Amino acid sequence: MSSITKKYFATLFVTTIMFATTFISVFAQETDTIVPINENPEKILRKIDIRGITRNGFNFWQDKFAGHWAGIDFGFNTFFNNDYTGYETEFMDNDILRSNSIYVNVIQQSIGFQHNRNTIGLVTGLGVHFQNYRLDPNTTIERISNDIIVPKELDNHDNQKSKLNIFSLTLPVLAEFQIPINNYKNRLYLSTGLFMSYRLGSHTKIKYKTDKKQKLKAPDHYSLHNFKYGFMFRAGYRWINVFASYEFTPLFKDGKGPELTPFTFGFTLLQF
Repeated sequence: MSSITKKYFATLFVTTIMFATTFISVFAQETDTIVPINENPEKILRKIDIRGITRNGFNFWQDKFAGHWAGIDFGFNTFFNNDYTGYETEFMDNDILRSNSIYVNVIQQSIGFQHNRNTIGLVTGLGVHFQNYRLDPNTTIERISNDIIVPKELDNHDNQKSKLNIFSLTLPVLAEFQIPINNYKNRLYLSTGLFMSYRLGSHTKIKYKTDKKQKLKAPDHYSLHNFKYGFMFRAGYRWINVFASYEFTPLFKDGKGPELTPFTFGFTLLQF
């Protein structure tokens, strides 16, 4: 290749590089031009919706605190601090495996305590509590003068059963703490606090068999407290949920029957 040809290609190459550089510089200036806006920056920021920015990801502002109360609980009833002073027998010595409680908790209200998280809060609501105390098959209770509760012996029949039923309206006030495990939605929760109950009704029931099955039901207040309160604890993780409740109010009114403190423990059958 001659020297003239080499000079020609060199000049052409340099000219092409200079032209391309100039074109790119002009194009970049045209596309990256910043146009000033004569408006208060605070007003602009106020128009930004943070929910729109985080719509495709996790959003603390949209994820509300949700407690654990609504559902159906099943439990076992027993007594603590038994005192039968003045009685000859412990006639309320119930069968714990056949003395059951069922909570039907239909209303729940959850209140979060944190501004931008949802792991601590207050849980309240409303539920109906059905208590069943299975007594000795040949014994029931009755209320005599001065509302004193005494045992009553029964005739011995085949397949005889005796129990005391109480149903109440229950309102809890529980502080709940939640701990995400592995996944944000999979949480271990612990809740504790007080509950209040109002007795809606009570009765004794006797079932036995002669020629056919018989059932005797005797509604009465049986010197039970209308209002009662106590301590409740609940815990769970995913489908495993347990609870326990301890009543500060004795089963019978003071001086009307043996001193018995109801205690219930169990698990959740269904969560709403």
